[in-house]
Amino acid sequence: MTAPQPALRLHRFAAPPALALLRPTQWVKNAFVAAPLFFTPSALNAGSLLRVLLGILSFCALASAVYILNDYLDRATDRLHPEKRHRPLAAGTVAPALALGLMAGLAVGGLALAAALEPRFAGIALIYLFVNALYSLKLKDVSIVDVLLVSSGFVLRVYGGAELIHVLPSVWIIVCTGLLALFLALAKRRDDLVKQLDSGHRSALKGYTKPFIDTSITAVLGGLLVSYLIYTTDPAVMSRIGSQHLYLTTPFVIAGVLRYLQITLVEERSGSPTTLALTDRFLILTLLGWVATFGVLIYG
Repeated sequence: MTAPQPALRLHRFAAPPALALLRPTQWVKNAFVAAPLFFTPSALNAGSLLRVLLGILSFCALASAVYILNDYLDRATDRLHPEKRHRPLAAGTVAPALALGLMAGLAVGGLALAAALEPRFAGIALIYLFVNALYSLKLKDVSIVDVLLVSSGFVLRVYGGAELIHVLPSVWIIVCTGLLALFLALAKRRDDLVKQLDSGHRSALKGYTKPFIDTSITAVLGGLLVSYLIYTTDPAVMSRIGSQHLYLTTPFVIAGVLRYLQITLVEERSGSPTTLALTDRFLILTLLGWVATFGVLIYG
């Protein structure tokens, strides 16, 4: 077995329980709201940049509201989990009434900000909130549906970012975003099985086995890489972005996918995609290389 690559360690500090309840480290996922602006150089200006930053703030508030709802509903089962038992509601460091009040404030505030920015963006934000509420209340217990709903949240972020700058996102970016998010969700379910968690912790796990997930990951990653190659060679995309050399970013995508696959199947520690993205040196370098190469091709 390949020895695990040393990972960077995030500096740990004693965050106040109420702040930990918001899961601020997960806010990095909301960077997907900025994807349409990054890929549309003609739309980049001070006004659009401000709208996108405020849109990200809106999604941070909504995402934290969803996390609080999920933690509130799962506080009993989370106490049986080796890691989730430390969450504020499971550990009893935040009162349920306070958590629900904070959740309501974040949901209302996030939607109000979204409505002030762009009505259609607010509609997407409301759909995001509604879908995730259904997920937390019931649908996370339905195998396959659970991972599809998780991936839909990333797609909605991209659509929301596109509405903020009034562009139509490329169908291939939507497809790639959905497939990437689906891969991460499947890898997380595999990690649950590796940790020998059963349906008592998450009912949907009774519909998964490692062979099934491994086969699903293979199919999803095949679709992801093909879709990305089509995106980088699509004449319409190259014309809009203003570069004929987008294919040069492909090696970084392949390297990042293979590294995450190695973490998932060899090292078997794919429990937190966000933590891995922020701590694994290989993933950080491939992400920075991809962003830098794209930046040079688009804006150079």
